[in-house]
Amino acid sequence: MKAGAGDTVSERVLFPSTAARRSGNLEVDPPHRIYWELIGNPDGIPVVFLHGGPGSGISEAHRRFFDPDRFNVLLFDQRGTGRSTPVAELNGNTTQDLVADIERLREHLGIETWIVFGGSWGSTLALAYGEAHPERCLGFVLRGIFLGTDPEIDWFLHGMGTFFPEAKRRFEQFLPETERDDLLGSYHARLVAADPAIHQPAAEVWAGYEAACSALLPLPALAAGEPGRALSLARLEAHYFRNRIFLEPGQLLRDLGRIAHLPAIIVQGRYDVICPIATAEMLAHAWPGSEFDIVPDAGHSAMEPGIARSLVAAMERIRTTIRT
Repeated sequence: MKAGAGDTVSERVLFPSTAARRSGNLEVDPPHRIYWELIGNPDGIPVVFLHGGPGSGISEAHRRFFDPDRFNVLLFDQRGTGRSTPVAELNGNTTQDLVADIERLREHLGIETWIVFGGSWGSTLALAYGEAHPERCLGFVLRGIFLGTDPEIDWFLHGMGTFFPEAKRRFEQFLPETERDDLLGSYHARLVAADPAIHQPAAEVWAGYEAACSALLPLPALAAGEPGRALSLARLEAHYFRNRIFLEPGQLLRDLGRIAHLPAIIVQGRYDVICPIATAEMLAHAWPGSEFDIVPDAGHSAMEPGIARSLVAAMERIRTTIRT
């Protein structure tokens, strides 16, 4: 569940491209090393950006949701993703490991508290982190809500093909007919294979299926895909799906009371097929005082113009409500 690069309309609503002010690599649990970067004003309000997937990594476009004069933003590639190493590594790669990495980065950079910003899988991780460390959170901006439940995983594998049958057909027919009764198990077995001739084609088909379902109207950048990231995206998503996101059933809603006193803005595309709006509505209903911003002309991708515009506006609104 990832966001790709923008189109010409969303380009106009995002902030200009900005270079990383600082960057580095943080050694965490062997063999993992986490790539991180800081952008914006060192005296600005701290923000941590949590990318989607799991496995999609950060990009230059992600920096552009944030006013560089007002915010001090940490972006990082989660374990096994992007410039973090080793790429597509599954050992020591769980939700709890990623939550611990966020805290390590916060301590490493000397940040006391921050706004937590996450979309799709990033919204899952944002909630898990916030519920584990509520005292470190100023508020939340969340997009394309995914709570990691079994019905949501089943929808990804089987349901969203109702709206994109041609993409679903390619996804299913990549596998031999004898393997199609268990799509997740069959893809997982291929994606974890050591032989690139086995795992890479499966990864590209998985990533292509997701990209095809990501936007209300086709975005050229999503259609083109990112071949270098296909393996980390597909392998990590299958790994997390197979392990039920490393969460207890209903855990994120069950523990929402730990952060429900904090401000939250939920941005959701009305026609998000990857993470349907019903889940976002459920979260908004359970979170008293949260703002629920439904974008009427968008699907899942953060780079759709309406979503991008709403996320930029959400950051401006939450800036005026948080207590630093």
